[in-house]
Amino acid sequence: MSNRSLASRARLWVPATLTGLILAMGCNTVPETGRQQLNLFSPQEEQQLGLTAFESMKKDVPISKDSAAKAQVERVGKRIAAVAALPNAQWEFVVFESPEANAFCLPGGKVGVYSGILPICKDDAGLAAVIGHEVAHAVARHGGERMTTAAGINAIGQLGGAYMGQTQYAKYLPLATQAYGVGAQLGVALPHSRSQESEADEIGLVYMARAGYDPRAAVGFWERFATYNASRDGSSTAWFLRTHPTDADRIARLKELLPRAEAQYKPAP
Repeated sequence: MSNRSLASRARLWVPATLTGLILAMGCNTVPETGRQQLNLFSPQEEQQLGLTAFESMKKDVPISKDSAAKAQVERVGKRIAAVAALPNAQWEFVVFESPEANAFCLPGGKVGVYSGILPICKDDAGLAAVIGHEVAHAVARHGGERMTTAAGINAIGQLGGAYMGQTQYAKYLPLATQAYGVGAQLGVALPHSRSQESEADEIGLVYMARAGYDPRAAVGFWERFATYNASRDGSSTAWFLRTHPTDADRIARLKELLPRAEAQYKPAP
């Protein structure tokens, strides 16, 4: 066999072997949905990143002094935490003083709720829909999965650029790099983010039901949030540029998922 044939086989064998090793080391199963995901980061690494980010945020963003809001977030958050599959979580619930209608849960169980979202939540059940969704992101380890995807896109782009730079098409490299960046964002990163949002909706709906909150309240919350978005012209972004599903799609999907969640719903005493 010629040296050229050996080299050609090596070029095919090495990437395939590396891909196999990466898949074997980084393949996980998402709780509740059973989806297989590629995540090259360990839970411990994700948790440390979450703890560091949360401590930094508490220094940079004002913490609300509203005792009623703090009590509500802790009350609802602890009930969601009790049913969430997040091992070794160091649960902490903080209300940040901000008009932004948002919330988050970092790996490690660090939950932040912006005061601007509480009026849209309306009550404990609406807040449970929000916290359940955010905790679901942490349980499904979406942060590590996104970091893995970003690293993969970057590595493929660098390899492709290095190869193209050695060919007769090297003069087109800047244009190809730009096209790859746009294509990767629209074709991989954004749809990946939208699918994670839908998965968090599904898991969060189950968690709020198990915690004793009527899962139908999630539909009510997202309908109110859609009205809020419309008032801010927040629905004008083209669907393929969104990191989240459209409000209409999200509400329709939640209605489809309700039977499973309702089967696990028992009103809390």
